[in-house]
Amino acid sequence: MCTQEFFQTQRSQLVRRLALRSLENFESVLDYLLSWEVLTWEDYESVSLPGQPLSTLARRLLDIVWNKGGQSCKLLLVAVRIAEGADEQTEPPRQWSQNVSCPAQDLQRHRPVIVRKIYGHVEDILNLLLERGFISKYECDEIRLPIFTSSQRARRLLDFAKGKENGVARFLLQHVHQLPVLPAPFPEATACKRYMAKLKTTVSAQACFLSTYDGSENLCLEDIYTENLLEIRKNLSVGAPSQKCHETLELPDIFNDSGCINEDADTVLLVGEAGSGKTTLLQQLHRLWATGRHFQDFLFVFPFSCRQLQYVDKPVSVQTLLFEQCCWPDEDPQEVFQYLLDHPDQVLLTFDGFDEFKFKFTDRETHCSPTDPTSVQNLLFNLLRGSLMKNAKKVLTSRPHAINPFLRKYVQKELSLKGFSQEGIELFMRKHHSDPEVADRIVHLVQATSALHGLCHVPVFSWIVSKCHKELLLHGCGSLKTTTDMYLLILQHFVQHASPEKGDWDPWITSLRHRLPTILRLGRLALCGLGTCSYVFSAKQLWASGVEEEDLSLGFLVPSRSISQESLAPVEFLHITLQCFFAAFYLLLDANVTPSTIRCLFNPHQKPSRALVWLLPASCIQAPEQEEVNVTALLRKAEPHNIQITAVFLAGLLSQEHWGLLAECQGASTPLLQKQSQVQRCLAQGLRRHFQSIPPAVPGEVKSMHAMPEFVWLIRSLYEMQDEHLAQKAVCKLEVGHLKVTYCNIGPAECAALAFVLKNLKQPVALQLDYNSVGDIGVEQLLPCLRVCQALYLRDNNISDQGICRLVDQALQCDQFQKLALFNNKLTDDCAHSLASLLRYKQNLLALRLWGNAVGDEGALALASALHDHQSLKWLSLVGNNIGSLGTQALALMLEKNTSLEELCLEENRLQDEDMCTLVRGLKKNSSLKVLKLSNNSITHQGISALLQVLESNTTLKSVWLRGNTLTPEESEQLSLMDARLLL
Repeated sequence: MCTQEFFQTQRSQLVRRLALRSLENFESVLDYLLSWEVLTWEDYESVSLPGQPLSTLARRLLDIVWNKGGQSCKLLLVAVRIAEGADEQTEPPRQWSQNVSCPAQDLQRHRPVIVRKIYGHVEDILNLLLERGFISKYECDEIRLPIFTSSQRARRLLDFAKGKENGVARFLLQHVHQLPVLPAPFPEATACKRYMAKLKTTVSAQACFLSTYDGSENLCLEDIYTENLLEIRKNLSVGAPSQKCHETLELPDIFNDSGCINEDADTVLLVGEAGSGKTTLLQQLHRLWATGRHFQDFLFVFPFSCRQLQYVDKPVSVQTLLFEQCCWPDEDPQEVFQYLLDHPDQVLLTFDGFDEFKFKFTDRETHCSPTDPTSVQNLLFNLLRGSLMKNAKKVLTSRPHAINPFLRKYVQKELSLKGFSQEGIELFMRKHHSDPEVADRIVHLVQATSALHGLCHVPVFSWIVSKCHKELLLHGCGSLKTTTDMYLLILQHFVQHASPEKGDWDPWITSLRHRLPTILRLGRLALCGLGTCSYVFSAKQLWASGVEEEDLSLGFLVPSRSISQESLAPVEFLHITLQCFFAAFYLLLDANVTPSTIRCLFNPHQKPSRALVWLLPASCIQAPEQEEVNVTALLRKAEPHNIQITAVFLAGLLSQEHWGLLAECQGASTPLLQKQSQVQRCLAQGLRRHFQSIPPAVPGEVKSMHAMPEFVWLIRSLYEMQDEHLAQKAVCKLEVGHLKVTYCNIGPAECAALAFVLKNLKQPVALQLDYNSVGDIGVEQLLPCLRVCQALYLRDNNISDQGICRLVDQALQCDQFQKLALFNNKLTDDCAHSLASLLRYKQNLLALRLWGNAVGDEGALALASALHDHQSLKWLSLVGNNIGSLGTQALALMLEKNTSLEELCLEENRLQDEDMCTLVRGLKKNSSLKVLKLSNNSITHQGISALLQVLESNTTLKSVWLRGNTLTPEESEQLSLMDARLLL
């Protein structure tokens, strides 16, 4: 293959190599191409436009070089390898002479080595040129702009010299000849080396131990860290139905090219719900870097907490952020900082908890100077955008609701934390309990309790089970179904461990009643924090909410890793969900919170009846007549997602299961009954609003409802109440044939809530749960509502054979169940045997779709055998599996005998000409099949010619899809003219 052809085949890879590395790397390539006269000066200027995305400039460079011929393409490949350090950096074979006749040309011919000579001396050279009158102060300032690195300033100086005719080029060339060639950019300076060592020591100390949620002990992170399911979110391309939307990857691979959605961006976004393990995963990243195991492309890693950054109230610069808020150099901070600016590709910045940053992302205000101070939010936003520290990698963690479209424009890759797998849950328990017998009992307990198993895929719930294992092993966990159950369990654990005295008749209720004042004070503090977006509390705020030293001993408030300069360390709730839990307790049990206030939790967008003023945390203590207004104001100012979590807890506390506990605490049931009635009305009205918004059905189609995240939240709240009568009432009048709950982050807990409500539907429904995180555990949670499901769609849900086998066992008992779609999961031949049983015993099944799995010949044989005399199945899809000759033979035999199948999809398998001939034999005896899809296989003209013979007598078959097979354009055109049913 000639150089130009090879160059073109490598184009996409070259774009990545040029665009995904640093700007310094790209400009080094340009230096060599200029010096070798591959590029003219006009070419160079066209690929050096400031503000243009690096990928755009890279593509423009490739176009220019390709048009210049094979030798130019070869030299570009050489320049790329040199810039990446793969080849030795050498000067072109020319003599360096001081007696130059054309100095501007020699500056260009020796450009790579000159940049290496002067990048550390630009300031001195500029002062010398200014002193000699070669350059003006204005021109000096243009070259000195702080947005440029040292190497970029060197290049701008050379560019300036080329355009001048006043002898500056000759003077510069003579002066540069005396300078030594500086080493390749690396922190050889003692100050940089010492700072690297200090930073690694600091980060290692912060990441070595995992503080447990209760702050009671520190565990070695290396000993107990458990891998979380980490998925890449991709943009699905139209016309690629078997393309996986989510692919898993390991933590060390988060910076590779896979899943890149914006090659010009620097930020990796890591999203996950509260309690999914975002902070722990980031801590593990820091530990792996600090110990030298992974991420060694970065010489400097700077960890930040958005929760802490929002309390920085003075203007900050990049230098202030890195050094004052993270780690200060012991010597020559300016030298260290300049190195960081010159080599941003060697820097990693991590920002944890963006959802707790009270400022909403905006790109309205651009700030480009790394030395000039600005507000902390503007600094953070411009770092994420790349206006500051461009080419430094950033990792940002957040709950999904806090990420707006403006921020997503600047995201290079988006990853989702999906919680523990079944194996991960077991591994977590065993790592936290060294006694194998205790670990065995806990694992068995979790796996034997379906609802608890579903909750434990969220790491925070696995921690609760681990922490409270003694209570669970003693009393069992049959009553643990909801999120509220779990948080009451951890509350019980803390309260009883802090209250050694036990009552004679019910120690839990006795201890709780004794601690009720503490719980209410913590609840008041929690609510004030939610209402002011405060998650770290000073001593003044604790005093304002009446929190006493005894309350701190309960363990729910722990010292914060705060940047505050106060003498008394601020505190924070050990998790944001616990802050919401205590706020819910306060709303229910405080006598001054009226039932009407509860409406604010479930109607956050409702306009207040009168103007409400902004309240500071200290104003939470008010006269009784002002309390309702204050609480209402706080609820309306809180982050909507935190309000939703609080509402879920409040509904759960009002369940019949916990009614006695609350009544004992309050001493009077009337206010609680009123609040319960208010919550029931709000939930019923909220669901009714959703149902009323459903548009009428399109003529000829069933009525369809696309559920939004707020609908899922209402369903979760309804489930937490465990009120069967309310669930029946909520959906009794719902008339919808198709319910779409896609891209709603549905996990096992949400599946349990959906099943609890949907099982009460009066009419069968097609339930579409594509692009969620259902998994095998979630499938088990859905089983109670399967009897009302006419169809179930589970595309991209990380489901394995185990989950499908369990689903089939239940589906065999469901008369109305007729369609099953399982695109892009983790299914193999094992589940195909189970699905064959479903086909064999359910003669009313209409459709089975298994796209994008790993079903092979064995699975195809099992399915085909079950379809020989099936009377109803019309659609069978096995696209994107691993089916070859044996599977095709079984399917051909099925076609000979089956009289109902109308569409068979075998795209993207391993079919060849002999397999086509096999199918042809089956089609000769078939009179029902209307559509046969065989695209993207390995069928040639010979196989399609055999198909044409059977098409002469088969009038039932209306279309055969054959795109993407082994045909020349001429053959495709010829065959399509022979029969219009061939779609080529």
